[in-house]
Amino acid sequence: QVHLVESGGGLVQPGGSLSVSCAISGFTSEFTLDHYSVAWFRQAPGKEREGVACFSSSTGKTFYKDIVKGRFTLSRDHAKNTVYLQMNSLKPEDTGVYYCAADPLLFNTCNLPPNAYDHWGQGTQVTVSS
Repeated sequence: QVHLVESGGGLVQPGGSLSVSCAISGFTSEFTLDHYSVAWFRQAPGKEREGVACFSSSTGKTFYKDIVKGRFTLSRDHAKNTVYLQMNSLKPEDTGVYYCAADPLLFNTCNLPPNAYDHWGQGTQVTVSS
């Protein structure tokens, strides 16, 4: 059973930077990190969960939501089975609970709604405020 654990959230001032991590365990010899599309979603109070960045295992491409493009970077460390989201130039509207998600059976695109992903972490709070 694949297990995801996020960490690294916190309070940061507008314009600051923060990196959140997602450690993934439970891979098999047949399905490793390379076989999983991974995504970062966030959810602000009273709002729906939205995807902000994802990596597609089938296309090898990384997708970013327009509102974070140029500010956020998704990366993967295969040695640590960890996915990162580096967030720069943070804005108050970036505040929310950040979740990582993974799924081995997504094809053509990773830019999909939350219900497309089978495996989720518990989330980490990111607050951007002065």
